[in-house]
Amino acid sequence: MSSGTKNNGHSGAVYAVLSTPNDAGFGTRQFDRCANDESSELSAFFRRASRHIIANNKMELKAAGNAFKNRNWIVDLLAIFFGIGTWLGVNGSFIQLPLLVNEAPEGWSLPSYLSVMVQLGNLGPLLYTAFQKYSPWKLNDGWTIHAVLAIGTLSCIFTAFFYNKTATIMGNEHSVALFILTIFTAVNACTSSVLFMPYMGRFKEQYMVTYFIGEGLSGLLPSVTALIQGIGNTGSCVLVNVTETGEEIYEQETQPPLFDTKVFFLILFGLMVLSYIGYTLLHALPLSKKEYAQVTVSKGNKYEYGQDDNQPTKVEKLSRGQYIGMLLLMGAISLFSNGMFGSIQSYSSAPYGTRAYHLSATLSVIANPVACFLAMFLHFTSLRVIYVLSTLAAILTGYVFTTAVLSPYPPLYDQTIGMVLVVTAWTLVLGIVSYTKLGITTVMRAQGGQSLVWVGAITQLGSAIGAVSIFFAINYTRYFVAADTSC
Repeated sequence: MSSGTKNNGHSGAVYAVLSTPNDAGFGTRQFDRCANDESSELSAFFRRASRHIIANNKMELKAAGNAFKNRNWIVDLLAIFFGIGTWLGVNGSFIQLPLLVNEAPEGWSLPSYLSVMVQLGNLGPLLYTAFQKYSPWKLNDGWTIHAVLAIGTLSCIFTAFFYNKTATIMGNEHSVALFILTIFTAVNACTSSVLFMPYMGRFKEQYMVTYFIGEGLSGLLPSVTALIQGIGNTGSCVLVNVTETGEEIYEQETQPPLFDTKVFFLILFGLMVLSYIGYTLLHALPLSKKEYAQVTVSKGNKYEYGQDDNQPTKVEKLSRGQYIGMLLLMGAISLFSNGMFGSIQSYSSAPYGTRAYHLSATLSVIANPVACFLAMFLHFTSLRVIYVLSTLAAILTGYVFTTAVLSPYPPLYDQTIGMVLVVTAWTLVLGIVSYTKLGITTVMRAQGGQSLVWVGAITQLGSAIGAVSIFFAINYTRYFVAADTSC
């Protein structure tokens, strides 16, 4: 109060001097006083401004510091291990396709068969959700996760030994063992969306971020393993013959992989074991339970959160329209990112050269965990930010779809700038999508109830619709034409 009075009196003195310039007693001393007062005002202004800047800097440093405080790094590590066990097996199967197609009787039609098997894996979350909703007995999510991870782990080791076993069906030879094992692997992956993610809702908000880092690593680790194996080696064109007319004939020569498919799936099995151990410790250790949020979990995975002052962000309750809008946005994002992007990436980037294709595939896989890691420091729950990022993702999605549909001659396909643009677009779109999905999940987590279950369900629904749609678009229309990458 006294501060305000002082400032008012001080301003009155200045205005009194300025409003009476013809006063007989207004001399040099008064002008000196006026100048000194103005100097004092400016000094006070700059002092306040500097204090404001320092305060803001301290707040930013405090916010950055909070990313490392109020958390247990052991729980972070266990959450990452837990997240690795989500899509590891499915990602590994598709990454191993360049070798699998050489042994499978289906040849290059094998990817479309595996896509169908993965969609059959959605029976897992459907049965789980139906049982939780309609059965008088509710499944304990902790023990159910044990069972689901065990299915995924066993599927990896069985795939290592039986992936090349075939059987005759209706007169045609098929990779029956691989199909069945892919279904069980997909059950683990698909069910994680409606089971693993809601389970992480009982922990403090910051651990959802590290869980998503692990989920991103479930794609990155098989990719790195495949690069070490030598799958990314495109080989070189070797002159093998010259015709009588002088025409040179080249063939593409590739080096054999460093290790075979069996060893690859054994490595994935080891990672799944690590994920299982990580979840077991996360579920059982007392230090993990100390990191629970103030939440009451009732039957059917219904979460009610209390006021927790240790949470890094405070999220307001959504209106019914906003709630539905967030779910629909998550479904639309999943439709493209999970369901379609993997199928069209080769059509989009291969016309710019094999280097562009491998760069876009590698960097886009890396973008997922990197985006989740950045979320530890640049956390957000603003709907406006989510809408802006979704708009950017939509623009980039339009670009990569355009290049895919116009294959084998997309814009600037024969120029370096074209390669730079397509690689940048793929990296940015998957990074932004991962960042946006994490933001939506954080907002929905704060709504309590079965919000995370609904997020998982809509994610799987969008992914399934996208995968089926793009399967028919690629195989039964002429919209997508593969570029010729032969010699």
